[in-house]
Amino acid sequence: MNATFLIARRELGSYFRTLTGYIIAAILLLVDGLLFNIFALGGGEKLSAEVIGQFFFYTSGLTVIASIFLSMRLLAEERQTGTLVLLTSSPVHDVEIVLGKFLSALFFLALVLAASVYMPLLVLVNGKVSAGHLLAGYLGLLLIGGASLAIGTFGSAIARTQVLAVIFSASITLAMVVCWMLSKVTERPLSDVFVALAFHGKHFPPFQSGTVHLRDVIYYLMVTYVALFSATRVLESRRWK
Repeated sequence: MNATFLIARRELGSYFRTLTGYIIAAILLLVDGLLFNIFALGGGEKLSAEVIGQFFFYTSGLTVIASIFLSMRLLAEERQTGTLVLLTSSPVHDVEIVLGKFLSALFFLALVLAASVYMPLLVLVNGKVSAGHLLAGYLGLLLIGGASLAIGTFGSAIARTQVLAVIFSASITLAMVVCWMLSKVTERPLSDVFVALAFHGKHFPPFQSGTVHLRDVIYYLMVTYVALFSATRVLESRRWK
């Protein structure tokens, strides 16, 4: 595990040494602030819980998009620059490489999300904010962000370039989001399968409203596990080529 944290520390430092991390963070916070001001705070009088719920709704979508771009460089950049061969030939296990890179992106994403906490706190000017609602919402953001980063890590593992990594990751994520729509136009038992697989429409709204369900936590953790496991297997297959 020491190798995992060493890789995570090195990768986290790269987000602060390059403009990519700052640009993604700035765009996320800027667009999030604009959407919060236009749709959550605007449009007449609303209950405080409704404003907070809308904030988490828009932030969740932006978090997924930001996660895909944050993860595009994790493994694809190593392969693009030719350093992936050196990394995989070193005495480090593939699972440690994948976990280290994933944890670095997750920690950076958590820092960016923490910087957005002032937005829902603005509700305190004219309303009330429930600490439980905020904690549940940010837990949901971390879970959906972590799942998106894991999918992005898998996309980065199978792609030759960072552009392809974004395309692969976005396609997988979009397919899982569309499952919610497909559940509306199909019949059981197929509709139940689509509902269970729905990335956002089924599993995130409880967090958005301030409720934490164990099934939703398990869903995002399972998506994260499967994606990271797949990324590890991709690296292992390339080690023997």
